[in-house]
Formats: sequence, C-alpha cells, structure tokens
Amino acid sequence: MSSPAPSNEGDSPKNNQEQITFRFCSECSNMLYPKEDEDAHKLQFTCRTCQYTEEATSSCVFRNVMNNAVGETAGVTQDVGSDPTLPRSNVACPVCQHAEAVFFQSQQRSAETGMKLFYVCCGCGHIFQ
Repeated sequence: MSSPAPSNEGDSPKNNQEQITFRFCSECSNMLYPKEDEDAHKLQFTCRTCQYTEEATSSCVFRNVMNNAVGETAGVTQDVGSDPTLPRSNVACPVCQHAEAVFFQSQQRSAETGMKLFYVCCGCGHIFQ
C-alpha cells in the first residue's frame, strides 16, 4: 500500500510548501526510495526488495528547513530570576511592573549581532529587551 499523495489542503506546512512523506511499496510494504529513470529522465520511487516502481508526483524528495529564531535566549528559563550570581537591574517588567530584573547578553555569537541585553523579570519570569 503506497502512502497518500502530498496535499496542499487544510493542514499544509507554512509558506504553502508541499509536505514530503515516506512512500511504501504496494506489493511488499517496504519503503520506496527515489531513483532516476535514466532513459526517460524522470524521477521514480522504487522498492529495493521487489523492484516495484511508481512515478513520482513531485520532484522534491527532501527539504531541510532551518529555524534561526532560537539562539539569542537559548537555555534561558524563568528560573534565572532567582540566580544570585547574575547581575540585577532596576528595570520595570512590561508585564507585571515588578521593579527588579536580572540581565544577560545575547547568546548568539555572530558578526551581525551587536551587544543585546535581555532582562528576566524576578517577579514573573518574563523575558524582555
């Protein structure tokens, strides 16, 4: 039984990218692997066990999506407000208006990143700049 064809309806990934799924052989249920039909110059999925072959519906067989959003506050938890070794400041929290916060420099190390300070509220644990 082969897996369903990719669909762009309903629960499609972000940016209207086609969902890539594993495909399985309808003869022996093993996984199908991408292979080029060298004569017709077409992409196919082929079973390595029984040589079952089906034509690919899309030319995309792999997508590497990188997430760059993490990094600046990596590893920071709300508990850092109780750490006595971190420096403290009298900055008011925008959420709870508590007047004390610990601060630290951005954890991202790159040429484009300047010195960004992040504050963690000692009252509610909210992370802000």
